[in-house]
Amino acid sequence: MQYDFSEQTVVITGAAQGIGRAIARAFSDEEAHVWLCDIDKVTLDETLKLCTEHSITGKPNKGKINAHVVDVTIQQDVLAFVERVGRIDILVNCAGGVRGQEGRPIEEITPSDWHALFQVNTDSTFWFSQAVTPMMKKNTFGRIINISSGAGLGISLTGIQAYAASKAAQIGLTRQLAHELGPFGITVNSIAPGFVRSNPSSERQWQKFGQDKQQQILSGIAMRRLGDPKDIANGVLFFAAKESQWITGQILSIDGGK
Repeated sequence: MQYDFSEQTVVITGAAQGIGRAIARAFSDEEAHVWLCDIDKVTLDETLKLCTEHSITGKPNKGKINAHVVDVTIQQDVLAFVERVGRIDILVNCAGGVRGQEGRPIEEITPSDWHALFQVNTDSTFWFSQAVTPMMKKNTFGRIINISSGAGLGISLTGIQAYAASKAAQIGLTRQLAHELGPFGITVNSIAPGFVRSNPSSERQWQKFGQDKQQQILSGIAMRRLGDPKDIANGVLFFAAKESQWITGQILSIDGGK
């Protein structure tokens, strides 16, 4: 499939590293006008540099790239950022994660532990989707793509209850918004990645599993390998394409086959 995003503006949250960075580079390679945001300025600046100076495909990046520090859990910060961008054609909600948490028994989980993961995984998706909806309705076009997790469809390999629950909530929100926004020409879809060693947090999780658990995980994947961030970025490009205009409310598992 040939993509043409040269006349479109894309916002990517959680773009500082890992999957978000790969998505940013994929859209910049396709000459989109890309706006990146994350709370980590240092790694966000690294992504900006990669997008503007080093093309994945080897061809020069002609798209306009911008990067701003945004706390995606704060609604007013999200609104201010969206207003600054202006017209937004494609929104990729990639911000999320475990925020340094590890799997613990349920009786040890505090309210702040629980709410922290809903704030970054679910609330941020809602705030950004809510903020871009008016302009997408006005333009009768829009793509909202949420990066969920296989944990939202099953269980979390890390055992973090709030992570699995918040990602499942994000998937439910995807389906609900697809039905609400479909009449306005806006599609809403989700990608549920399998385990991807994409950032320091996922790398720590992988090493903590130990060799036996690692082999068990690999043996349960049809392709017998973990994913690469570019595998997820390819799925995002598909959902964002004009040719995917009749696909909405779908959850695409990119996990090597389970």
